[in-house]
Amino acid sequence: MRVIAKFGGTSLGSGDRINRAADSIAAAVEQGHEVGVVASAMGNTTDELLDDIEYDAQAADRAEIVSMGERTSVRMLKGALAARGIDAIFLEPGSDDWPIITDEYGEVDVEETQKRAHALAGQMRDVVPVITGFLAQDHEGNVTTLGRGGSDTSAVMLGNYMDADEVVIVTDVEGVMTGDPRVVEGARNVGEISVDELRSLSFRGAEVVAPSALSYKDSDLSVRVTHYQHGDLLTGGTSIEGEFQNLIDLQEEPTACVTVAGRAIRNSPGILGELASALGDAGINIEANSSGMDSLTFYVDEDDADDVEALLHDRIVDDETLSSVTVEDDIAVIRVTGGDPGQAALPYQVMEPLADAHIHLYDVITSATSVSVFVPWDDREQVLELVQDVF
Repeated sequence: MRVIAKFGGTSLGSGDRINRAADSIAAAVEQGHEVGVVASAMGNTTDELLDDIEYDAQAADRAEIVSMGERTSVRMLKGALAARGIDAIFLEPGSDDWPIITDEYGEVDVEETQKRAHALAGQMRDVVPVITGFLAQDHEGNVTTLGRGGSDTSAVMLGNYMDADEVVIVTDVEGVMTGDPRVVEGARNVGEISVDELRSLSFRGAEVVAPSALSYKDSDLSVRVTHYQHGDLLTGGTSIEGEFQNLIDLQEEPTACVTVAGRAIRNSPGILGELASALGDAGINIEANSSGMDSLTFYVDEDDADDVEALLHDRIVDDETLSSVTVEDDIAVIRVTGGDPGQAALPYQVMEPLADAHIHLYDVITSATSVSVFVPWDDREQVLELVQDVF
């Protein structure tokens, strides 16, 4: 099996941890596996180097300075492997076999990087390449960087381009947890999680795998997250399933929006939960909901609209917080999920052509990775075509 193992800064944060990392790599090699290694800067070296740049440094100089952490890590890890009888080489920007190349815009040159990564993979039968994470090199030989989470990106990108069977992210957590163990009691490891689920968590603060890295995962590449104390590259942790895709979905049946107005809604804790629970108790599914300063809107199946209006009206009569309820029928929902986690402009990309076409929008509901637009039912085909043209 061909494995790319990425060791985060914490997992290389001391001599003992570097030895532990080297032991796990050597064990996998001795079992007959081909192993490539991506190494982050030890501990918090990169952050400390950046904090020390208190002057107005040029981008090229900053890249050279922050690269020192990764350059040190690969040398120490290569030395630890050599002490275990493992033939290893370290690679950094400027090395003859360096694989990750960026273009004049700072973006990865996919064709050149694929070619170099494929060539490097051909050496893995005989040697363990230990590669600096986070760093890249432009066509002129200047050091560039891959941005936040760059070591994760290096690992999954190389795993993809080097035809690896698996990428193992070795970090300071035992995979993806049900909650932050520092905050909640009883947090446990999640054995499997989809790439879409992890993408949403990563965008909302889960520091497990960088979203930019997950864009390089395809269905043939296994990615797993495991704790450095586990000591075995081939087992344990959380397996990340699936791959990113741009998905555009037109809901087949019309929906209705039921809006409740109330002057004091924004200052009424629990009101959303109370109204949603009333619908849930009646077996009514909420497709989506949105809120304004003085209103709450529930999108439901059009066939349920009358029942929803009646249920919510009962709450309005009994609650001085609420004023009135109204229903709008014949609404279409088009949902767009971005395949690229770096697609920060996704809402703009979706809405710009609709604005140019003067399409009426009932609502736009966004998350970190998706956009749902609610438009008149009669405009649904035009909207679908406009959005498809963008992607």
